[in-house]
Amino acid sequence: MLESLQRAPLLELNSVTVVRGDVPALRDVTLRIHAAENVCILGPNGCGKSTLIKTITRECYPLARQDSSISIMGKERWNVSELRSHLGIVSQDLLAACTSDAKGLDVVLSSFFSSTHIFPHHHPSGEQLARAYAALERLGIRHLADRPVSQMSSGESKRTLIARALVHNPQTLLFDEPASALDIAAQFQLRDVMRQLAQSGLGIILVTHHVSEIIPEIDRVILLKDGRILADGAKDRVLTSELLSSLFAVPVQLFRSDGYFHIH
Repeated sequence: MLESLQRAPLLELNSVTVVRGDVPALRDVTLRIHAAENVCILGPNGCGKSTLIKTITRECYPLARQDSSISIMGKERWNVSELRSHLGIVSQDLLAACTSDAKGLDVVLSSFFSSTHIFPHHHPSGEQLARAYAALERLGIRHLADRPVSQMSSGESKRTLIARALVHNPQTLLFDEPASALDIAAQFQLRDVMRQLAQSGLGIILVTHHVSEIIPEIDRVILLKDGRILADGAKDRVLTSELLSSLFAVPVQLFRSDGYFHIH
């Protein structure tokens, strides 16, 4: 079973439309991402990025149409808790849901219970505790195990969320606007962590509206605008001044330095 999941595309959407309220947030999107790929989904606020993430995590569902389908790792139906053991999610929404007294170890352990805290009815096993400590150790933050989230820096809390996502040893990590609320030093630290994870063989899906967040290990970029795919392909071909000007609807000049792209 696990082998078949690893062989299948991580994500396959065919003519998918997702409506939120009365407005289509994704419009007839066809997209395939493989488990080992390092991909960036880039677009302005309101382009459909959040809806795409929620569709992947089964918080949103597409319109039921005969020509439309969505599968994750080859399966159209998932138990959401099982899905999260294969796909690690790092998002600001998760951090906002953590209670102020939740400690680092609690946050990481909560991944086993699909929550954001350890509550009285949760009883982590010895194996789960060992895996949680190993995830903290992997990111060099074991010392945060007993520190409340409210007393962590923004960078520390973000790395704690990454440890939470890693505790299941997922095939792919999905980063949703990961640099949100981080200062410059924490942004550089986050980039280093993402690069190390990508180099370790994990697939990375980065969802952002900042070109400068795209780490050198990302090979493919998907431009999303008004719920549609504007461009999809190799990073060097898609990241151009012309395409980015169209994407953000402002004149953009693009330059590259040390493997990163920047705009002004």
